[in-house]
Order: sequence, then structure tokens, then C-alpha cells
Amino acid sequence: MNPAPKVKKLLNDPDNAVDEMLEGILLAHPDHLVMSDEHNRAIIAKHGPRPGKVGLVIGGGSGHEPTFVGFVGRGLADAAAIGNVFASPPPDPAIACAKAASGGEGVLFMYGNYAGDVMNFDMATELLAMDDIEARTVLTTDDVAVENLERRRGVAGNFFIFKAAGAACDKMLSFDECERIARKANAHTFTMGVGLTACSLPQTRVPSFELGPEEMEIGLGIHGEPGVRKGPLDTADAVTDEIVDTILAEMDPEPGEKVAVLVNSLGATPLMELYIVNRRLNQRLKDRDISVHASWVGPYCTSLDMSGMSITLHRLDGELTGLLDHPCDCAMFRVGQ
Repeated sequence: MNPAPKVKKLLNDPDNAVDEMLEGILLAHPDHLVMSDEHNRAIIAKHGPRPGKVGLVIGGGSGHEPTFVGFVGRGLADAAAIGNVFASPPPDPAIACAKAASGGEGVLFMYGNYAGDVMNFDMATELLAMDDIEARTVLTTDDVAVENLERRRGVAGNFFIFKAAGAACDKMLSFDECERIARKANAHTFTMGVGLTACSLPQTRVPSFELGPEEMEIGLGIHGEPGVRKGPLDTADAVTDEIVDTILAEMDPEPGEKVAVLVNSLGATPLMELYIVNRRLNQRLKDRDISVHASWVGPYCTSLDMSGMSITLHRLDGELTGLLDHPCDCAMFRVGQ
């Protein structure tokens, strides 16, 4: 059997890819980001942390850019702990982030529900307690492709969940209130995706799993975790309908409800295709008398060079609408002034 052909990538030493990427990000966004003096994988918002404010620290593996570092800035996350490609950051950068973000009112850790992240951030929480810094965790679990609620993954819906939590922290709300809002935002966020091709890691440059040339996988995870079904490649409308049907079945919205929408590229899918999906998504929401308060279309939570997309609906009420519209200014994302 012939080995899979290698994928072309613009790399130097693949083992240095994450650190070289971070160096480039910091050079591109000096008005937004700085590196912690304590750890080179701890990226801090230049104008985020301040006294009396609950600190928001996010984090996870690399390969999902602009998640996580793109959401670090005033009004959103105060810091991000960055791991290797598809790997959790160890406790040290999480600790460095928490110390930089701490304003004396506690630190909220937020990240996707993955075993390595849970283990390492929990360890960081225990070590921070020895320095009298209280850290609490809110896991993101927006991937409706996973039926078991305890095992649900945090995927592109992080975009909305982090936004709500960041706004709550920026408004100088109490630690309890920031945690409540983060959990509420998570419960109001629903995501499902489709993969068309596999991603490839910098060290191997070969597809990390197999999908046939005319095959797709509905519900695929952002690290290549198995989805709910494989099947022949279908039309944009048919794929959108299947994903929307699954999300709405869980949401069970009433007519007249309001949502925010994210149509997200997994890395290689171009905007043309995302806007075609967005067109069908809006048709389906209109048919259910659901109004769209705000939309984002583009690569916000990627999986390296994977082809595919995900749809996220963020169910809004008055509180969450205000938090979504609250200004933030990050390296790769901005709302308001």
C-alpha cells in the first residue's frame, strides 16, 4: 500500500511551529498582545487585566487559530494559555496567565471539555490556591453532535461563550455573576459541523484520518474525533439542513426568538461556500420565525487545514444580547467602539 502523499505547508522546523507562530502574532498585534515574563506560552491582553476585575483566562491547543489567542483583548479574555498542536497547555502557562489576569477578585478559567485540558487547568487551580488566587472553571460544551452531555466538546461556540464571559468581567461584575453568565452562555450555545477532508499535523504533513474523495463526515470534531455519520458528499443546502435540524431539535425554540449566528470555516473552506451555507441557514431560521441579531462568517475556530464548516446558534435573551453587543477589542475580533 502506497503511503499518503504529503501535504504542502509553509514551515521551518515543525517542532518550532507554535513558538514561531506566537512570535509572529505578537509582532503583528503589539497594541493588543504581550507575552508573559513568566512563560512564553502565556499571551496577555495589553489593556485587559486591571485591579478589581475578575480575570478571564482561556486556553487550549494550537491549530485552531484564531481560537484562542485571537480572543485576547480588552472586553474579552485577559490571557490565553497555549499548548502544542491539538494538545493541552501544561499547568505552568495557565498559572502565568492567571497571575497576570488576577485583579484580586478571582480568575475564571474557560476552555473546551477535553481530558488533558481539564487535568492541567485543575492542577493549575490547585497551585494558584497556594498563592491565594482563587480560580474557578467553566467548561465549554457546545458540540451537539455528542449526545452524552458530560462528554460534549467545546468547539466553535467558544466564540460566543467567551464573548459573554469577557463582557461580564469587563463590566466589573462579581465573581459569582461572571461564573453564572459563563455557564448560561454555554447552555445557550449550540454547534455542529461537517468535515470534508482531514487535517494534517506539522510534524507528519499527512492526513490524520481518512475520508474518501466524495465522502463527508457529519459531526466531526475539531481534532478529527468521530462524528455521527459518514456518507456521500451532499449539497450545501442538504448539509446545512441536516445540521440545522439537529441543532433546532435540541434548542426547541419558540417562534419570535432571537439568535446570533456563526458560520465557521474549519480552515480550508473558502468564504464563497460559507456564505452559501449562511444563505440557507437564514432561510431555515426565517421559516421558524427566528430572527438573527448578528452574524459572523469566516474562520474563527479552525482545525489546521481541514476542509469543512460548522454552524453555531447562540440563543439570545436581553442579558446575553447586551453582553454580545458590549465592546471588545482583540487582535482578530472587535465589537463596538
